[in-house]
Amino acid sequence: MQPALPAAAGLGFKPEHFPAIRDTRPALGFFEVHAENYMGAGGPPHRMLTALRQDYALSLHGVGLSIGGAGRLNAGHLARLRALVDRYQPESFSEHLAWSSHGTDYLNDLLPLPYTPETLNVVCDHIDEVQTALGRRMLLENPSTYVIFEQSEIPETAFLTEIARRTGCGLLLDVNNVFVSCTNHRMDPRAWLADFPLHLVGEIHLGGHAEEELPSGPLLIDAHGSPVADPVWALFAETVMRSGPLPTLIEWDNDVPIFAELMAEADRASVILTLAQEARRALAS
Repeated sequence: MQPALPAAAGLGFKPEHFPAIRDTRPALGFFEVHAENYMGAGGPPHRMLTALRQDYALSLHGVGLSIGGAGRLNAGHLARLRALVDRYQPESFSEHLAWSSHGTDYLNDLLPLPYTPETLNVVCDHIDEVQTALGRRMLLENPSTYVIFEQSEIPETAFLTEIARRTGCGLLLDVNNVFVSCTNHRMDPRAWLADFPLHLVGEIHLGGHAEEELPSGPLLIDAHGSPVADPVWALFAETVMRSGPLPTLIEWDNDVPIFAELMAEADRASVILTLAQEARRALAS
C-alpha cells in the first residue's frame, strides 16, 4: 500500500516561492507539482524539489498523458513519468479526464471528450496501462468543460464512477471544475456532487476562475489566476462535511501572487477542514 497524502491543505509549488518556503517552513500538508516540469535529468528544478521532498508529502499532477485520447499513450512520456515516480516516490499521482494530443502533435490544453461506451473503454485501457507502468494506483480528475457532446450517452458522474470501478483508480475532485462546468451547462452543482462517489476521492482541488458575459448568460473559465470564489468555498465546505477532511490543494498557476497570499488561501482551506472534522465528531458523539 502506498502512503496517502495527509488530509490537510497543500499548495502547488512555484520555484519563485522556494526561498519563502525554505525560510518559513510553512505548516502545509503537501506540495503538488506538474510532472512534466520535472522530466529533465537535473538542474535547479530537481534541487528545489529534492529539498521540498525532505520535509513535505508530494503530489505529482500530470497534464500530458492524454488519457482520453483515441490513440496509444506515448511510451516515451510514460517512461519518463515512471522514472520521476521512482525518483521521488510521491504519495499521489493524478491526471485529467481529457485529451491533449493527436498523433505526434501536442496541444497546450486539456480538451473534453464524449461520454460514450467507446470512449469509456479507451479511457479504462489507458488508465490500466498507466497504473501497470507506474506500479501504483492513480487518481483521475473531473474536467472543466465548455461544451457538451451530442454523442454523450453517460452522465459525467456515472462515467467517472464506472472508470473507477473497472480500473481500481481513485478520483481527484476539482470543486472549482464542478462549479465552472455546471454553471456553463446550466446545471446544479449540488446535484452533480450528490451523484459523485466521494468515497473514491483521494484529493480535492480548489482554484479560481474567470467570468465572461455572453448573450446566453455567464461563461466561466477555469483560469487558475485568482483566489477561490466564495461559491466554490461554499461547495467545498459542504463536500468535506459529507466526506470528512481530504487532502486539499490550492491551484494558482497564472498571475501567481506572493507566497503569503497563497498561504492565506491554504489557511482558509485548513479552517474549513478543521470545522468539518469537528462537526462530524460532534454528530457522531
